[in-house]
Amino acid sequence: MRNSTRSGVDPFIVMDVMEAARKAEEAGRHVIHMEVGQPGTGAPKEAVKALAQAMEQGPLGYTVALGLPALRKRIARLYGEWYNVDLNPERVVITPGSSGGFLLAFTALFDSGDRVGIGAPGYPSYRQILKALGLVPVDLPTAPENRLQPVPADFAGIDLQGLMVASPANPTGTMLDHAAMHALIGAAQEQGASFISDEIYHGLEYEAKAVTALELTNECYVINSFSKYFSMTGWRVGWMVVPEDQVRVVERIAQNMFICAPHASQVAALAAMDCEDELQANLDVYRQNRALMLDGLPKAGFTNIAPPDGAFYVYADVSDLTNDSRAFASEILEKAGVAVTPGLDFDPQRGHTTLRFSYARATADIQDGLDRLRCFMFEKGAITEQV
Repeated sequence: MRNSTRSGVDPFIVMDVMEAARKAEEAGRHVIHMEVGQPGTGAPKEAVKALAQAMEQGPLGYTVALGLPALRKRIARLYGEWYNVDLNPERVVITPGSSGGFLLAFTALFDSGDRVGIGAPGYPSYRQILKALGLVPVDLPTAPENRLQPVPADFAGIDLQGLMVASPANPTGTMLDHAAMHALIGAAQEQGASFISDEIYHGLEYEAKAVTALELTNECYVINSFSKYFSMTGWRVGWMVVPEDQVRVVERIAQNMFICAPHASQVAALAAMDCEDELQANLDVYRQNRALMLDGLPKAGFTNIAPPDGAFYVYADVSDLTNDSRAFASEILEKAGVAVTPGLDFDPQRGHTTLRFSYARATADIQDGLDRLRCFMFEKGAITEQV
């Protein structure tokens, strides 16, 4: 049977790493998971309780395509609480995770063949979803001096119909401040490019609060999710904020593509938004893990790292250790029992000399993983002593 040219997307390498780790565990090994960006905690307890109560009251069926009105209102309220942004709930669209948001945004904004700029390193699924939709992802190699975030000079003179940014970013955890975000929005608008801001890691910040594009403009698409801060990865529920004149455009596409986001997940998400104490306790764990990583990775020989502002990742330049990050990650899994992600997922051109470490799991696991990495690197001769 023939396949479309659009189906020729690259694999999501981190998922391959997860599968290799699963096979190792199936064979009886204990693996420390530093590969996947998934919270070690589950959905907030009150969210689970709210869903159980809703299920007792009657069946859960389709919602309207834009999502439960109560959830859309609560999300709009969040923008007032977090950013002092007065947001009309009618602009909020509930999506099947941020991935559903990407599909809706790219379909609503772009025609086949349109070119969309994405920072490299960056979340690999941007590139692959764009390809699958017949669009052209344009990698914008970012510089260490800009903390691996795009700046207007990175796409000056490049014909783009769209620009996608992420702050805090995956895989780096770095953030855009007001001035940097403002400059990118202005440069995109100057060349008529639609601006999309991926804000899925908002809430997971350690010093300064992340900036939402909505603080600076209404002429943008903002995508977020309950997967990270709200610890609901498997529930597949997220949201978008779009300009008022775009709501009906997105609604029509959502009706046909998805009908709606899962009703059960929307019920749980609404309750999760008021579980602040539990969510902040999770953040305290990530903060502790971050401190362990920033201390432990250099001691294990991974010295070329930039402290992340948010999310739960550390992106390391390992060019002094390897020029094949995929083989290096496989060796670490085989010999140390630690699963890490090769940078090729995030940067096809330069990722052969980078690794991403996730610290989203329990603190005991993070400490164990760092101990294993030190032993591995000592035995490899990459460090002269185990601190």
